[in-house]
Amino acid sequence: MENLRKNTFEALTGMRAIAAIMVFVYHNRKYWRHDLPFPIMRFISEWHIGVTVFFVLSGFLLAYRYEDSPLESKKSYLKYILLRIARIFPLYWILLSFFFFDTAYSRNVNTYFLQYSLLYSLFEKYSVSGIVQAWSLQVEFFFYLLSPLLFLLLKKSWKYCILFLLGIFLFSCGIGYGLHWYNGNPEGFLYPLNFMMGNTFFARSLEFFFGMLLAYLMKKEKGIGFLARLKNPTLYGGIAIIVFTIAIALFARNNFVHGVERWEGRLIHELFLPVAIAIFFWGLMSEKTLISKILSSRLFILLGNASFVFYLIHISYFNLKLKSYLYLPDHNFILLWICSIIIYLWIEKPLYEWCRKIIAKVK
Repeated sequence: MENLRKNTFEALTGMRAIAAIMVFVYHNRKYWRHDLPFPIMRFISEWHIGVTVFFVLSGFLLAYRYEDSPLESKKSYLKYILLRIARIFPLYWILLSFFFFDTAYSRNVNTYFLQYSLLYSLFEKYSVSGIVQAWSLQVEFFFYLLSPLLFLLLKKSWKYCILFLLGIFLFSCGIGYGLHWYNGNPEGFLYPLNFMMGNTFFARSLEFFFGMLLAYLMKKEKGIGFLARLKNPTLYGGIAIIVFTIAIALFARNNFVHGVERWEGRLIHELFLPVAIAIFFWGLMSEKTLISKILSSRLFILLGNASFVFYLIHISYFNLKLKSYLYLPDHNFILLWICSIIIYLWIEKPLYEWCRKIIAKVK
């Protein structure tokens, strides 16, 4: 429990690297489709759950760090939002600008406002344009906007929080299907349901909720008592993650059709998998194991810190450009991590620190 008292979560930082690696393998799985047995390929095809790991982790960290304090005043909420903007937008905007300047890659993309605002990922028509994987940043940012309110509701009762999340989900579905009824919704704004379920905060909010719930329990004496009764949470949480991932994969018809496209797979993904991830996180924070030791090592902390960069460059424009100059047998896996570390140390980290200093002066 020593690291809990110090309010440091080194192993969770290292876990970010694991999540990023899972997403990399998922996006490159096509290269092994003829070499690996179907059950293995079907399992790897569900490694998009690395994004779920990020979402649960975001829910936990923001709730643990901020709770509902941004709601104390307009200024505190403004500074909170500005810090969240500084966390994800500057690097994304830099990469996106290089993409637009390079017309060989961007000549068919003219949705500038939608791309820079991340709103492109609310439209099915545009969801695979620009920096494709940045769709998850839109999901994150909606959570950033609402997280103080969500934690306030959670402190009152988890039922209030769930009802609110259900309400905004139904409201967003109403918008998408209402537009479809009105004019066909040709650009697919919040439509159809399968797109909504995979690409929006409104449908994936439970992944953040279970991270927030872990933070809430850790803030309460009774909650800590409940968590302390969980035996071997690292082991059983890890096993549960694997079991639920396999269970999701069982609903996939082939290597490239996700199990979450069936309602049974989506139910496991949204209700059970985040619980397993949260239990595993608790184990990483509360137990001294070989896994927590490895994830807390300097190497994994560095990779975890650079994982945001890695996520933004591992496919789409940066990776395509890199491949045009150099393409190694590991699909540039190591080279991408080297680039990520350099960009993190020389651009992302200094830029964020500079933004923090500017935001601190807001009165």
